[in-house]
Amino acid sequence: MAAKPADYSAIIIAYGVSLAAGGAVLYLGGLPAPWDALAADVVATVAIFGFSRLYGNSSTYDPYWSVIPPLLALYWFGTGGGAIEAAAIDPWRALCVTLLVFLWAIRLTGNWAVHWGGMGHEDWRYPLVRQRAGKAAILADFAGIHLFPTVQVFLGCLPVYTVVTRGGAPFGLLDMLAVVVTSSAIAIETVADLQLHAFIARRKPGGFIRHGLWAWSRHPNYFGELAFWWGLMLFGLAAAPADWWWIIPGALAMTAMFTLASIPFMDQRSLERREGYGDYMRKVSALVPWPPG
Repeated sequence: MAAKPADYSAIIIAYGVSLAAGGAVLYLGGLPAPWDALAADVVATVAIFGFSRLYGNSSTYDPYWSVIPPLLALYWFGTGGGAIEAAAIDPWRALCVTLLVFLWAIRLTGNWAVHWGGMGHEDWRYPLVRQRAGKAAILADFAGIHLFPTVQVFLGCLPVYTVVTRGGAPFGLLDMLAVVVTSSAIAIETVADLQLHAFIARRKPGGFIRHGLWAWSRHPNYFGELAFWWGLMLFGLAAAPADWWWIIPGALAMTAMFTLASIPFMDQRSLERREGYGDYMRKVSALVPWPPG
């Protein structure tokens, strides 16, 4: 089922209102950086949650994951995050990080927009979350499907804040490694998504992809996504290694989510629905691309 123009219009309205609400928080001020951006992020998430309830579809939140990071990067880059050290940042590092974040966001948001099923489609995991929560379904919807990813992505973006506001160390070898990791991550995720959607267009019932990158990893798209956040972490460490205590947690939180929740969830569903998937699981790496055993 393809999305209709009215579906996209509904999303544009929801995000326009939500971003305006977040922008109002930043305009009013009152909190130090970067927590002012976190407050704006949470307020925008609350607004999106309201539209999710209004539309009866929690997948209204789905593009939020990739829409917010470039806006955070742009805000921090433009304002210096209120940091005195902003004048001393390395311009090459700041430019690299900002461009890579925008490239990642444009690709991921575009992938969502092209393949989105419209308001008649909701991620199959969301009803399960609400069902398992019972009487606390609304709370689980808000906290688990909306707020938790927002906080997680914000943590993942803190290295960007460090780079564009406090990154005084000169551009060096760790930055070069970060460029390779982050750009490769975007390329891997792109190829994995293209291969997956080409397969979906012609698959037979019960079939699952096991060629290309998917012959070496059961979830190469997740691997690319994780590698992107680890690349941002490397940029942050290169910029201000003393700030490791708030640079590293985002990548670790992403890793925990994908390895402990997303991958087991997807594998279990495939085991129940696709013949031969158990054998595929035994032979093929869950995440890191590796020759099948």
